[in-house]
Amino acid sequence: MLDHNRGKYSRCQHICPSRLIFQEDLRPIADNQEKMPSASCETLLDDIEDIVSQEDSKPQHRHFARKQVVPKVRKRNTQKYLQEENSPPSDSTIPGIQKIWIRTWGCSHNNSDGEYMAGQLAAYGYKITENASDADLWLLNSCTVKNPAEDHFRNSIKRREENWGRVEFHLSQHLTTKIYEKKKSPPQSKAQEENKKIVLAGCVPQAQPRQDYLKGLSIIGVQQIDRVVEVVEETIKGHSVRLLGQKKDNGKRLGGAPLDLPKIRKNPLIEIISINTGCLNACTYCKTKHARGNLASYPIDELVDRAKQSFQEGVCEIWLTSEDTGAYGRDIGTSLPALLWKLVEVIPEGAMLRLGMTNPPYILEHLEEMAKILNHPRVYAFLHIPVQSASDTVLMEMKREYCVADFKRVVDFLKEKVPGITIATDIICGFPGETNQDFQETVKLVEEYKFPSLFINQFYPRPGTPAAKMEQVPAQVKKQRTKDLSRVFHSYNPYDHKVGERQQVLVTEESFDSKFYVAHNRFYEQVLVPKNPTFMGKMVEVDIYESGKHFMKGQPVSDAKVYTPSISKPLAKGEVSGLTEEFRSRLGNHLTSTSRPSATIRRGSASSRMVLRLQRLHQDCALRMSVGLALFALLCAFFVKVYN
Repeated sequence: MLDHNRGKYSRCQHICPSRLIFQEDLRPIADNQEKMPSASCETLLDDIEDIVSQEDSKPQHRHFARKQVVPKVRKRNTQKYLQEENSPPSDSTIPGIQKIWIRTWGCSHNNSDGEYMAGQLAAYGYKITENASDADLWLLNSCTVKNPAEDHFRNSIKRREENWGRVEFHLSQHLTTKIYEKKKSPPQSKAQEENKKIVLAGCVPQAQPRQDYLKGLSIIGVQQIDRVVEVVEETIKGHSVRLLGQKKDNGKRLGGAPLDLPKIRKNPLIEIISINTGCLNACTYCKTKHARGNLASYPIDELVDRAKQSFQEGVCEIWLTSEDTGAYGRDIGTSLPALLWKLVEVIPEGAMLRLGMTNPPYILEHLEEMAKILNHPRVYAFLHIPVQSASDTVLMEMKREYCVADFKRVVDFLKEKVPGITIATDIICGFPGETNQDFQETVKLVEEYKFPSLFINQFYPRPGTPAAKMEQVPAQVKKQRTKDLSRVFHSYNPYDHKVGERQQVLVTEESFDSKFYVAHNRFYEQVLVPKNPTFMGKMVEVDIYESGKHFMKGQPVSDAKVYTPSISKPLAKGEVSGLTEEFRSRLGNHLTSTSRPSATIRRGSASSRMVLRLQRLHQDCALRMSVGLALFALLCAFFVKVYN
């Protein structure tokens, strides 16, 4: 038999070459069965119907032969059958019904990305689970700021080094899929050992997608999170997808994925809004710049619309986040104060706005306006301004674009104009070239300002950064300096003088030990209050009766009014927000607005997916039939020409 097209058709060598037989139509012939004669090849066929010749078996012969065939009972391997039932081929796997576990490391920007990806997947029909072992797929959203964060990420993958090849094909104009073909044995990950599919997101794979431990795994870039459904769907099917492109409009880099995407807020009372991505600095130690790139800001009207939508869904606190909020708008001809004045106009009474991290160079230009905004009753008097070092020599090596005097000028001005303001800062211990004198300057700065919130980081050389190539401070010295600075930080208690004060606090969370609710006062200082369910999401008046290093404890005033700042009832935990008509049409269904739309969306999206798959099936069948007919016509033409 001459096999053609991988077994779909076979041609008998002893019959006329133009006669094609479907292989699946062939049946076993019993020993006593009359064999079917073949058509003669000596006569040229004028018509395809002439294939049925006088030598072909007659219906009565075929009927008689059928009676002589005794079926043989074939033993079925029950275990193998059950295994095949439980693990169908990848092509028959229906995406959109699996459970997905999402783990996020890093900053609030990363957390916002994770919430957006969870919302889109849930809206499409996937179930977001908090139990990793129950999940069919793990979505790991990484952080590249420090070595420990990436180590945790790597340990969740924990790959074996294997030799793999790669083949690329395009799913669409912008989506490149890379399927890793086996050469030795398939690499295993911690997720794969538990029979999990895996998708990687965040700054680590975006900055270094070719690392060995990422081979063979699906990756979605930080600017492509609006296409997470596509990446997950292909991964569920068994493909390895890498989508790392930059979003642009007429050649201009955009801030990232649209802000009106569905999301599942980790805390239904807190909305995290990324106002821009990337930054203008080129710090020699920073790996995040490699992933997030240069500054790209969202337009003011889009950010305001997102804030409005959040308050309509019961949010009572908004966090603005980015790699550098102070640089906002420089790429689109506006500024951070311009955005903030627009935002405070739409914040309901009692709800609050928290500003994110800003580097000193960009806040210097707006000190007067920023002081006015931070005094607004609906804006926390809180600002995170990283100093990193109090040595100008070290700051120059870091390429921080400011000196210690600039930092002090910002802090002194805000402390004077915004009484009680909380200034949080970051410090890196053991940067390459840091001398003991440099470090002592940093210690003096902390002793002078007694920062209530201080993030102390031991320096870690990040691969690919200029600082990684510099002469390193010995590891033991870095550890000792980190301990010494931590000892200075813990030598003072910033809240002792506030015991006995009466404060308004906004309750938004539960404490880690589940013994208290967590609230924040006007200066974004943490206040623990009793676990009264009526307090959650409310503005409460309390008397401070105790203080610790990082918190205060407050007793609600008995006759005080509990104020509800939200204009709507908050969404339930795990509920999808932001289900716009545009997104619904993208899913291919027409849903009506409901207070709990998730189940309806799953049904509608599943129906639309089935329709799309049926359409694709029909298209595939039509294509195969067309190819088959074309091949048949070519064969006929060839043999007619030969016999003529």
